[in-house]
Amino acid sequence: MGMSAEDERAASPRDEEWPEAEKAENLARGAALKWASGVFYRPEKLEGLGHYRRRETQRNSSIQSRLKSTVQSYLEGVSAGLEQLRSAAREVQSVCQDLGAARWALLDSADHFQGLQQMRELMEEHVQLASVVQVLPQIFSVHEVFSHILQLLHGQHLLEAHVELMMVEQLRDDILSQLHLRGLSSAQATVLSYFSGLQDLNESLAKQLWDIVGSSLRLVREDPVLFVTAVRIIEREEKIDDTLLLEATFLPPGRPKGWRQKFYQVLQDTITGARFHTPRMDAEGPGLAKHLAALQKDIVSELRVVKDLMVQCVPAHYNILSVCTATYHQALTSHLQEILREDLDKQGLFLLLEWALRVYHSPEMMGHPDLLPEVDVSALDPLMSSELVDQTERRYVMKVKACVFEWMQRTLDVEFKEWFKEEEPETDHQGFFHSALPAIVMQMLNENIQVASLITDSLQQKIYNMALEELEAFLGRLREALVQCGKEHQQDRAVPKYYISHLLAVLNNNLALSNSVSSLHPDSACREVPASLQAALDRMQKKATQLLLEELLLDLQPLCLQMPSRKWLSGSQLVGSMCEVIDKYAKDFSRVRKPVFTGLDGSQQSLEAVFALRELICLKDPALLSLEVLGFITKYPDVSDEHISTLLDIRGDVSKEVRHVVLEMMAQHPQVLPEGYRPIFSTILVPVQELPFCLRKGKCA
Repeated sequence: MGMSAEDERAASPRDEEWPEAEKAENLARGAALKWASGVFYRPEKLEGLGHYRRRETQRNSSIQSRLKSTVQSYLEGVSAGLEQLRSAAREVQSVCQDLGAARWALLDSADHFQGLQQMRELMEEHVQLASVVQVLPQIFSVHEVFSHILQLLHGQHLLEAHVELMMVEQLRDDILSQLHLRGLSSAQATVLSYFSGLQDLNESLAKQLWDIVGSSLRLVREDPVLFVTAVRIIEREEKIDDTLLLEATFLPPGRPKGWRQKFYQVLQDTITGARFHTPRMDAEGPGLAKHLAALQKDIVSELRVVKDLMVQCVPAHYNILSVCTATYHQALTSHLQEILREDLDKQGLFLLLEWALRVYHSPEMMGHPDLLPEVDVSALDPLMSSELVDQTERRYVMKVKACVFEWMQRTLDVEFKEWFKEEEPETDHQGFFHSALPAIVMQMLNENIQVASLITDSLQQKIYNMALEELEAFLGRLREALVQCGKEHQQDRAVPKYYISHLLAVLNNNLALSNSVSSLHPDSACREVPASLQAALDRMQKKATQLLLEELLLDLQPLCLQMPSRKWLSGSQLVGSMCEVIDKYAKDFSRVRKPVFTGLDGSQQSLEAVFALRELICLKDPALLSLEVLGFITKYPDVSDEHISTLLDIRGDVSKEVRHVVLEMMAQHPQVLPEGYRPIFSTILVPVQELPFCLRKGKCA
């Protein structure tokens, strides 16, 4: 077979140089042994050993051939590469020699380059002079062109004038640019002086342009050609400005002109000056109403012109409709603030609030169908800020408050005079006394609240709160007037003649006011009367009721002084007189509406109790006292034992037995106060009886 494996490993010098090869060979041998042991593990398989050997020999030969071919191709490539490297090295060496020779040649020619520099400078100067010679005809004709441009401007041939003006400006700017690049700043002043007429022509053209822009709203309706011409010239200048700013090498004098921005400014000044810089107007309602109506009409009309005509005369990027809308809006904001600095009356403040918060956004103005949807002021700031609206509303409330106070005071003065007239107050269809005071006051307050609801809910609430405050103050003044009337009546009971009737009318009026206050509230679901106002109404009612009862007591006082007396107990004339007085007042009290009448009727019940006591005192048969007392305590269940005992003492003829029977009967029939019963006797204190004074060893007096 050849060399053994040990001999091959010993003879191979690569083992020392390539330890990885040895490792790979060992792995290959191990894999071969494993394969062979798997194939030839049975004796009968050894017969095919020769076949396997030949096959493996052929495969090894094939692999070695491919390896030799691959190595041979690699070796040939390496040889070609080496040959190319040798050739490149020879060429590089040749180039280095040529560069060295060129370097020495250049060093030898350095003195000749200075002459070339002078030639270059002469050439550049020649080029410049040639350029100057070419533009000399234009330069010499500059003043002639100036005159022609001026004629064109006078004839309003603006486009032609602007074309020639741009040519002259271009000539000047080119010369200045060349001088700037060469640092000849001293020569620039000469050029600017020579072209000084350009400034006047520019100003003359600009003046005509701004006059056209200032009349743009009229021109676009009558003859839009001039306006379109002005816009075209402005756009030309804007393009020149943009080009010069982008180059950023040299900026000629007067640049950038910024005529587009000037266009917006002139247009805005025209809008604000024509409508809002007016002489001081009449701050009263009628004058302000006419002014606001004129503003509304003019603004809508001019925005229509902008939307339908001017938009077609300017480039889309001008956003001319949005600019005009914002200008009108801002001008109105400032104008309204100026108006509010005036001392406006109530009507003027209301008109301003209504116009700014309602009319301005309505279909009659900025929401006009002819302006929508292009005109939209919802994205702009409010015409009046929330702080200004609140401040204006408070001013309006103060003005209304002053008027309400004045009107209420006049109503009170008229009412006070009515009390002293020689005639009874009016009666309604049910016969109740009343006057026009509640209707006048409530109508006055309700109208102001309803008018405020046309503006904002906050203004309506402010007016409502003011109305309640003024009504409360009015009730205080009405009460003071009633007290004054009562004092004058005390001095002379014949004045006023119908004092009682007017007091009853005051009670009915107070009740009418109390029932009507809840209707003033803006929210129909909330009808609660404030506590302070209800207290004022109660004080008013109590004062009128007090004056009525005082009048009743004054009429009863002479008769009551005779109780209990022999004349009162023995006669009926005094009782009849008291009954006549009570009947008269009961008839008068019936002219008062419930529940006031119920309170007055309670006073009458007290008088009836007095007469019932008289019947008990005048009873001749003491034996019947127990039955009469039983009926009395049934009718007046709040009477106590002390009250009855004092009553028996007043009679002076009741024995101990009868007193005991009466008190025993009361103990057997305790009374319970029925629901709704108005106590009479429970408020009357019974004085403590004094013990009789006795002398020692004598009888008690």
